[in-house]
Amino acid sequence: MDNRLIVKEKKKKLLQFGAGNIGRSFIGQLFSAAGYEVVFAELDKALIEALNRERAYKVEIRDRENRTIFVENVRAVDVSDKEAVIREIVSASVCATAVGPDALPHLFPLLAGGLKARQAAHRGPLDIILCENLRGAARITREGLEKLLPAGFPLEGCLGLVETSIGKMVPIIPAEVREEDPLTVYAEAYNTLILDKKGFVNKVPDVKGLEAKENMKAYVDRKAFIHNLGHAALAYYAHLAAPEMFYTYEVVDEAEMRSWVKEAMWESGHLLIKMYPGEFDIQNQEAHIEDLLNRFGNRVLGDTIHRVGRDLKRKLSFGDRVVGPLLEAERLGLSAPWTLLALACGLFFLTSGPEGHLLPGDREVVERAEKESPGLVLADTCGLCGKPADTVSRAYKLIRKWRDASHCLSRKHFLDVLHFIQEESK
Repeated sequence: MDNRLIVKEKKKKLLQFGAGNIGRSFIGQLFSAAGYEVVFAELDKALIEALNRERAYKVEIRDRENRTIFVENVRAVDVSDKEAVIREIVSASVCATAVGPDALPHLFPLLAGGLKARQAAHRGPLDIILCENLRGAARITREGLEKLLPAGFPLEGCLGLVETSIGKMVPIIPAEVREEDPLTVYAEAYNTLILDKKGFVNKVPDVKGLEAKENMKAYVDRKAFIHNLGHAALAYYAHLAAPEMFYTYEVVDEAEMRSWVKEAMWESGHLLIKMYPGEFDIQNQEAHIEDLLNRFGNRVLGDTIHRVGRDLKRKLSFGDRVVGPLLEAERLGLSAPWTLLALACGLFFLTSGPEGHLLPGDREVVERAEKESPGLVLADTCGLCGKPADTVSRAYKLIRKWRDASHCLSRKHFLDVLHFIQEESK
């Protein structure tokens, strides 16, 4: 009986590009539990070796109730072995990516080669689930593949590109845990993957935890503009107004700072109600924001202010979690002073993680704003101009004056900057 079960499982295969935190703790875990063989296409040689040796790994759930999930029926292939990866694409039931927006284009040649080989083998259409937290991920992937495929290739009929909203929080794994077991990954209990129902060419896989939505753009924007913005605002406010804090739960536990973060999240909440009136209203946005704040306050998860705020070149970029809602708010005639304040504070965010790591790009952004001008960073990194950029630049200078005088920003000065922004935004 066990043998028959194993054979049945191997008829379904997920090819997961990226064996990082999201790939292992979330996507691989969901599909393995549903009876799929999970094959990771990965660059990290140590991870590949460990996955092929153990054929299983642990997900440690750090939440109100801790538990361990054992993910089995897994293996790995070296993503640099083009022929091996193409063979896996040909035989896959479904593919997924979780490699990051910058690395995603590097997969396009492999995917194009796999699609051509799959068509030659008469294997039928393939769905690729894009777990990248990237607005327009399907369009970007389609355009990238079109450039690499022969003219007339029937891309529409043989490929489904499925956008997702990744809401699961996965903290940085401590070095001592990685040394003991490089495969173990931490995660919160939240285990729902929202994805685009219209993106599939095949049926939505029968996998518990997949929640297919008709209006996917609304949920991609909700993730970026409320969840991701909330993380960014929390980090950037705390870095200046409470530099002694290290964990996200410390910010949420303090009533005043929690209220600040909630104000920023609600600016996007109102924005999204106006953008998607058929999907969102006051009641469901309030429930969503409160749930997120409670999850940000998960002490056991041990998420850090450094993790949720780092990578300024991406997080402060045009269309991302801070500038994206600012541009939409301006387009719709809505004010967003708390979000403008988050952007101004973000230009000061320079902090190392628990192991002393500091992203070089973060130093570049912060030092350029200080030594050259915030306006140049807002134009080049953020793609922001006009009145919003002018307001943020002037707010930045106020923050810098008061911070330099006392090495931190007092709560009174923090609120004075907000008042200045509110007056400028009228």
